[in-house]
Amino acid sequence: MRLLRLPSYLCIAATLWVSHNAHAQKTPVEYVETRIGTAPSSTESAKAHSEAGSEMKGQTIPMVGVPNGMTQWTPQTRATETKCIAPYYYNDNKFQGFRGTHWLNGSCVQDYGSVTVMPMSGELIVNADLRGSIFSHENEVSSPDYYSVWLDALNIRAEVTGGARSGMMRFKFGSGEESFIIIEPNSDEGQGFVEVMPERGEVVGYNPVHRIYQGSGQSAGFSGYFVLKFDKKIIQSGVWLGDTITPMGRTLTGKGKREKLGAYLGFGEEKQVVTVRIGTSFTSIEAARMNLEKELGTKSFETVQKEARQVWNEALGKVAVKGSDKDKVLFYSALYRTKLAPRLFSDVDGQYPSFAGGTPLQKADGFDYYCDFSLWDTFRGAMPLEILLEPKRAGDMMQSLVKKAEQGGWMPIFPCWNHYTAAMIGDHVMSVMADAYVKNVRNFDLNSAYTYLRKNAFEVNSNPKSYEAGKGRRALKSYLEYGYVPLEDSVWQAFHKREQVSRTLEYAYDDFCLSVLANGLGKTEDAAHLHQRALNYRNVIDPGTGYARGRYADGRWISNFDPFAKRSSFITEGSPAQYTWFVPQDIAGLAEIMGGYNAFLNKLDTLFEQGHYWHGNEPNHQIAYLYAYAGQPWKTQQWTRKIIRDEYDTSTGGLSGNEDSGQMSAWLAFSMVGFYPVAPGTDQYVLGSPVFEEAVISVGKGKKFTIMAKGVSDGAPYIQSALLNGKPFTRTFITQDDLSKGGSLVLQMGASPNRKWGSQPQDMPFSLSKK
Repeated sequence: MRLLRLPSYLCIAATLWVSHNAHAQKTPVEYVETRIGTAPSSTESAKAHSEAGSEMKGQTIPMVGVPNGMTQWTPQTRATETKCIAPYYYNDNKFQGFRGTHWLNGSCVQDYGSVTVMPMSGELIVNADLRGSIFSHENEVSSPDYYSVWLDALNIRAEVTGGARSGMMRFKFGSGEESFIIIEPNSDEGQGFVEVMPERGEVVGYNPVHRIYQGSGQSAGFSGYFVLKFDKKIIQSGVWLGDTITPMGRTLTGKGKREKLGAYLGFGEEKQVVTVRIGTSFTSIEAARMNLEKELGTKSFETVQKEARQVWNEALGKVAVKGSDKDKVLFYSALYRTKLAPRLFSDVDGQYPSFAGGTPLQKADGFDYYCDFSLWDTFRGAMPLEILLEPKRAGDMMQSLVKKAEQGGWMPIFPCWNHYTAAMIGDHVMSVMADAYVKNVRNFDLNSAYTYLRKNAFEVNSNPKSYEAGKGRRALKSYLEYGYVPLEDSVWQAFHKREQVSRTLEYAYDDFCLSVLANGLGKTEDAAHLHQRALNYRNVIDPGTGYARGRYADGRWISNFDPFAKRSSFITEGSPAQYTWFVPQDIAGLAEIMGGYNAFLNKLDTLFEQGHYWHGNEPNHQIAYLYAYAGQPWKTQQWTRKIIRDEYDTSTGGLSGNEDSGQMSAWLAFSMVGFYPVAPGTDQYVLGSPVFEEAVISVGKGKKFTIMAKGVSDGAPYIQSALLNGKPFTRTFITQDDLSKGGSLVLQMGASPNRKWGSQPQDMPFSLSKK
């Protein structure tokens, strides 16, 4: 836990604790700063390339709970579930309560099914904007397992910790005035429900979930349910709607008129401590109560926090690093942010709402069911990191995707709030499943998975209503007909319309990934066909310019073309010069179209040296590693180190763009250790420049893989030589098999590049066209 300046009455205790533990080794969780990314980005590339206001924000929140929990707990400074508005922003100064949130960390989507709990003293004020209490960040204690804040005006210390489906709050009322607690289901539509049961010491309720993107505004078919149990006698209680308070009121159901509603409890006029136990569920109030009893029972606040801390230390401790404390804060904070999504969706008994409708309830048998897969972002690094460090959980996530396909009829592309969305482009379930498969994660139904993945790749959804709802690949008819998506196809049934070139590039890569699965499952005819489709990227790389370029159905290239334009209608969130490099399955083939490796390298140099690289958005993330495919791995070492130092820091503005469900941090975590999965769906990780002198990765079955970087520093980022398990090593990549067997990679680092190391063709990573 990183302790900030505490109120005076806690300083003595904190000093004694520090003195007692001065020589104790810190655990990983103590290096985590949960508020990185909660303020606008301060990096130069973010300022240069971001357009929408939200692109300048990390969109993270200081989440408390356990890795991949169903419900996470955060201080709230914004009282809405509206798209692109996170529950907490560092630059806000009023605390509105603790929110049980389902915010997709670092995103620009919506929160849903959430509930907020706020302590008050003296006057009862229910409106979130008016009841907010000014607070100082110096009075926050923020850690993955615990958050607390001192509310000066109210004389209240508010604390929270949590489990997978439950939370525990403790409010220390110090004023001696009437002590209130407000409970608010955060339904922007005004459709929430609350019921007060003073005789049981409980408040229960729900917040109905609605869709955005495809089916925007429609019911998602389920709600966020909650049960709150209080340990002190309730002296007074009631409900409220808008500004109208109804003392003694027991139940209230919103009428859908966008009015805020909730319940309140009073505990009398005395200095006191009130503890709240909360269970949550997506299936029913009864299930929320069951989750509460199973996870919390009669445990003390300290016990729940200790258990959460232990879970975090076990998860973060799967990578043990040696280096500076500042770099450990940077690294473990990043690793923490990769473990907040996808979220657990099933109850302790395995029940969860059916995908894409909510009913009937389903039962996860032998696995945990997960949701909120921001796959356009996370297939690149965050999901491969999950596969590497948490293979059992990763397999459960794959099985969750299979079940979504079986229940909805099509494999989802970007499933959030347990529904189809068509929010982003591509079809990247193919990537994460192929990546799991080649890395020996097989605890999911491969045959069923392949059936639905193949359907996405080969069958055009001709049902207008179903397609509109988000089922099936966007623009697949055009893609199959032309081998690319022509500019005439506006792709209007999608949140991201047009963007035809980016779609083509991503579909070609996804087809490659499906070919990997087809090969593995003995589907030789499919594999051959998909292998050929994996070369469709060639249809949108203009050999005349060497850049990705919009193309019409008759084969003509778009005129008035500027590859460095920050936005183009046929490119997703970036420039043609940036998206050109998204051919992870065949970098050698891309270089050939450009005119050979010299032209390829010149274009890479132009991108970086002239400031066209934008780390704040995901399509750029693999680019710095591509020098290793062209005989200049020392430039990969140079640029990855520069990106680590320029695009990340430990301040609240220390992310250069939206965190996007852990992907920004997954790039950092991988890169600080020294490698990155440029082409998920292959078993290779491309080497960069390790920051740490030693990183020990627990790879399962009691085995560990150690990367040692002798003499490494920011002034010595270049690999001079390497030994893999004691033998000379010149490859610019390591494999999953290298890692899984355990062993060591010892790198001798230096201040000047060794231009010969890793420069031969046999040292370069996989490409479809590599000779």
